[in-house]
Amino acid sequence: MRKMLAVVSRVLTAVSQKPGAATETGRVLLATRNFANDASFDIKKCDIHRLEEGPPTTTILTREEGLKYYKIMQTVRRMELKADQLYKQKIIRGFCHLYDGQEACCVGLEAGINPSDHVITAYRAHGFTYTRGLTVREILAELTGRRGGCAKGKGGSMHMYAKNFYGGNGIVGAQVPLGAGIALACKYNGKDEICLTLYGDGAANQGQIFETYNMAALWKLPCIFICENNRYGMGTSVERAAASTDYYKRGDYIPGIRVDGMDVLCVREATKFAAAYCRSGKGPMVMELQTYRYHGHSMSDPGVSYRTREEIQEVRSKSDPIMLLKDRMVNNNLASIEELKEIDVEVRKEIEDAAQFATADPEPPLEELGYHIYSREPPFEVRGANQWIKYKSIS
Repeated sequence: MRKMLAVVSRVLTAVSQKPGAATETGRVLLATRNFANDASFDIKKCDIHRLEEGPPTTTILTREEGLKYYKIMQTVRRMELKADQLYKQKIIRGFCHLYDGQEACCVGLEAGINPSDHVITAYRAHGFTYTRGLTVREILAELTGRRGGCAKGKGGSMHMYAKNFYGGNGIVGAQVPLGAGIALACKYNGKDEICLTLYGDGAANQGQIFETYNMAALWKLPCIFICENNRYGMGTSVERAAASTDYYKRGDYIPGIRVDGMDVLCVREATKFAAAYCRSGKGPMVMELQTYRYHGHSMSDPGVSYRTREEIQEVRSKSDPIMLLKDRMVNNNLASIEELKEIDVEVRKEIEDAAQFATADPEPPLEELGYHIYSREPPFEVRGANQWIKYKSIS
């Protein structure tokens, strides 16, 4: 032990004499600290509907998983705050719906499925776009309408796509039948894949959702219908909008679970449970994620005319998903405060670099207006605003 301490002391002395000594010293200290490889946690019991048992109430988090989830959630949070800033500077225009506060949902859902599975959601889509594999640079550039954006600057905030991710859809509730169609394709092609179909509490009263439930149950589609209940549909609280706020029971004949959507581990375990159910051929499941958004409905909504600032602050102080994960990791020796601060610094730099690109990258030229209508088609002509204007469509 003395020899080891002597070696560490010599290394720290040598490092402290170099430029950037404080950062290097911190890394050396982290390298010599013995962190736990994993830890067991109790998680909130899910409410269940038409099920004999629900997801487990304990789970194991490894150090590697914890650091990964923390960085992803912090990236989504910082990306949304940067989008807020760019919108207020009028660099981002049009509709923009931010996801900060709900990070445990997109991260926990992705942790519970396979990359080959499918996801479709509504217009609050930036977090899912990132967890499905796109970069912050591609997302922010799409928000600013630049060529380097994930939809080449043509989609904006509400229309982003990635491999096995189908948006970002602007029509309230319309993505739910599309999600059932994706699940039908999974079953038809005989692949061991499922589709996560997301919608908000504001869309939960749409008739097309109940029509889709019916078909999905009849055909036993491998689809998880996920209601992200952030307590407000635009500016209307769930209590004022719905005669029943038990959204997980809305499928009636379809089993359902209600999950703590502010706890990434709870979301992960519930997703694994629901995914296993769907893959077994039993049909669809309804999942309600109880979550909260910190911003208003969109950037045009200050978010404090129908709820108080005190309410928002209380959620931030007691249920923030990043804070909950951070406390768990530090208190169980899975990470240190210094290590997580280093991740914060890395994330901020990544966001700033992406924002610089998103403001400097050129906008797409007008002649590309007809590009990318289809993914794999030979070029063809598209009529413009009148019959004399022609654009070429290139996949």
